Amino acid sequence: MADLRTHHLIYGTMTDYLTGDSIVDTDDERYRQEIARFMVQKKGYTREELIPRLRLETLFNKNFVTSTIDLTVCLRNRYFMIVRYGPGSLVTRERPAVAAARVLNPDYQIPYAVVTNGEDAEFLAVGGAKVLGVGMDKIPDREQALELLETTVFSPPPTAKRREQELRILNVFDQEICCTGGPCAIPDAPEG
Repeated sequence: MADLRTHHLIYGTMTDYLTGDSIVDTDDERYRQEIARFMVQKKGYTREELIPRLRLETLFNKNFVTSTIDLTVCLRNRYFMIVRYGPGSLVTRERPAVAAARVLNPDYQIPYAVVTNGEDAEFLAVGGAKVLGVGMDKIPDREQALELLETTVFSPPPTAKRREQELRILNVFDQEICCTGGPCAIPDAPEG
């Protein structure tokens, strides 16, 4: 059943793989659920190490935007990596993923990010915004992540000015504009 006000095809509800919560069933959410399964079943992370749907809210130039971080990987009580899903080109997803990793945690910058369209992926070093690997196989598995964690430097949070710049990047990149020109959202959806 199509919701013409939002242009998202909504199939009903589904059960979230990680939390067991009931969530809105859309094409994008089906990809997100597959990514969560992939991270647990193929990459070896426990469900408890994957935090779904952390959010950053921004308001600039009268544009309120909620940026959702699809998965945050937490190892040894540290946010180690974020995973952001978006359909289409990965290159256009790199900069907002880096921005999110830099500001999500108030105590330090998250050192790694993954951008994926559910079929391909890029593994990024946040500090230099550098692509470390391309392909779903290049996402570090739990064992590789624990090895990386031993030598990873967790940079301090950005200065207030730099934080604002990163939040502005998120505000621009994550704003949804539907075909009628207004912002889109799935009404009352937890991942909206």
